[in-house]
Amino acid sequence: MNLPTLTPVTSSNVKAVGYDAASSTLFVEFHGSGVYRYEKVPAQVHAEFMAAESPGRFFAANVRGKFGHKPEPETQE
Repeated sequence: MNLPTLTPVTSSNVKAVGYDAASSTLFVEFHGSGVYRYEKVPAQVHAEFMAAESPGRFFAANVRGKFGHKPEPETQE
């Protein structure tokens, strides 16, 4: 699967976020560690992530540990 366009966010932990609606896959790029794919993420979670005042806090509370994930090998630093 090709990566969707990743939108930069203002966060000390999260660098950018993208979403593939066809597969319900969230892509999160972290500062210093590349892109990770999170599977079976509802579109509403992506929308709330993008609107969050603190993307890092939103990720920690609503994504981390709640969805299966794996690194995108070609993006690892």
